[in-house]
Formats: sequence, C-alpha cells, structure tokens
Amino acid sequence: MDFLKYKKFYYLFSGILLVASIVGISLWGFRLGIDFKGGSILEVEFSKIRPDNEKVQEALKEFNFPELILQPTQETALILRFKEISEETHQKILNKLEESANSLDKENTLKEKRFESVGPVIGRELQGSALKMIIFALLGISLYVAWAFRRVSKPVSSFKYGIATLIALFHDIMITCGFFSYLSHFSGVEIGIPFVVALLTLLGYSVSDTVVVFDRIRENLIKLSEKTFEGLINKSLRQTIVRSLNTSLGVIFILVAIYFFGGETLKYFVLALIIGIFFGTYSSIFIASPILASFARKRN
Repeated sequence: MDFLKYKKFYYLFSGILLVASIVGISLWGFRLGIDFKGGSILEVEFSKIRPDNEKVQEALKEFNFPELILQPTQETALILRFKEISEETHQKILNKLEESANSLDKENTLKEKRFESVGPVIGRELQGSALKMIIFALLGISLYVAWAFRRVSKPVSSFKYGIATLIALFHDIMITCGFFSYLSHFSGVEIGIPFVVALLTLLGYSVSDTVVVFDRIRENLIKLSEKTFEGLINKSLRQTIVRSLNTSLGVIFILVAIYFFGGETLKYFVLALIIGIFFGTYSSIFIASPILASFARKRN
C-alpha cells in the first residue's frame, strides 16, 4: 500500500480538525474545574434513596451559594460543586444532606466519599503550571527525538525528525483540547489536573508510536532497501502499522471498559486518553512520516 499517495488527504483531514479545535477553544475556551478556578467539590452516597436536585437545593438554601452545581452519579451518589468553604460549613452541609436523606427514609444514611477545596490563588497558579508542563514536555520530547536520530543526516537531518514529532504531538494535543472545548460548552464538562495528566500521558504514548516508525525508517536507510525515500517510508509504515494498530486498539478497548465501569471521577480522564491515543496512533502513521517525506522533497 502506498501510504504517501494520500498524504494531501491526511493533511486536509487533520487541518479541518485543527481549525475546528482552534475555533472551539477561541470561542468558548474550557469550563474549568475547582483545580484551576478554585472552589469545593463534595461527593456523597446515600444508602437507599438519593434526594432529587430540588430537594437538595432547598436543603442548602441557607448557604446562599452563588453557583451550586449538582451532578447525580450512579444510582444513589451525588456530586456537589460550589465556592470554597470552611470546614465548619462543610460539616453543616453534611448535616443538612443527612436530614434530607432521613426525610425520605429514616434508614437512608449518608456517606461522604470525597471532599476537596482549592483557593482561587492556588487555582490560578495551577493553570500556569499546567501550561508550562505541556510546553516543556513538547519541546523536551522534540529535542530528545532530534538527539536520538543525530546520526541520521540524509535525506532528512535529525533536526527535521524532531520538528515532525513536534508537529504530530501538537496535532494530538490540539484535537484533544478542541474536543473537550466542545464538551465543556455543550455538556458542561469541567477540566482539571486529571485532564492535564491525560495530555501528558498521551504525549508519551504518541511519541512512542512515532519513534517506532522513525526507528524503522532509520534501519531501512542503513540497509538502503529502497531507491527513493518515499518508497522507504512506505515500506517502514507497512512493517510497523500492524504492531501500532494492535497495541493501540488493545489499550483503547481497556480504556473503554474503564470509561463505562470505572466510576464518574475517572470518566473524562479516560475519555481524554481514548481520544488522544486514537489520534496519536493516527498522527504517527499518517502525519509524522508524510511530513518527513515533504521535508525530503523540499530539500531536493
């Protein structure tokens, strides 16, 4: 199969996704979780019956929360998001929820599963740190790839291998971020530190896939097994595509199972990984390698 024959189609497809992602991020940005904007999150579980949202809002009316977000999960659990509160207020809220539960059934007890509180100053600091981590990871990985292929000089320098890797990784990050921008706007999905961890994880996975293909290209260059560089890239892709697809599909199947059965707290972290790994596999085959071929053609 001649993979590079359709590289203009790959570029067009990725270009459309990137433009859509940039538009979404520019128009709506992201709905930030408490990690980044500050606030409190409380997750509770009722032993028998979960009160409806109206009943919970009525129970917490005295606290005058400017923004109270209620998210029912599973059959009897509930996640509450509101402004940063003190420990005293935290305990009062638990008491009110307990009273609300008992009003439905005297044996209906309340169990606190988690409580997190982050101040607005710390939230802004975490935003800056998260952005720096991603930029540092992108540049660090690209420099590492350029160094790893330092003995490759023809027909493309090792520096170009690093540039191709950077473009592919940027592609993966932007599409994943764009997808979550749309989710934030239309479904109210919030992003926090777990989302950043997912982005860093998919960077590692994506570069691993890309390096496997590049390494096979280097091996075939040493053997001089093809007359043209494009022919050599096609041969390398044919030799590695089955391995890449099998590995990625295996990981994605596991992540899909976790997405459906792993609980609410893991849901969007896993979704970010699924999207990122899918497009990371795609970019390692259909973006990074064709970019190398384009670099070689310009050089000639």
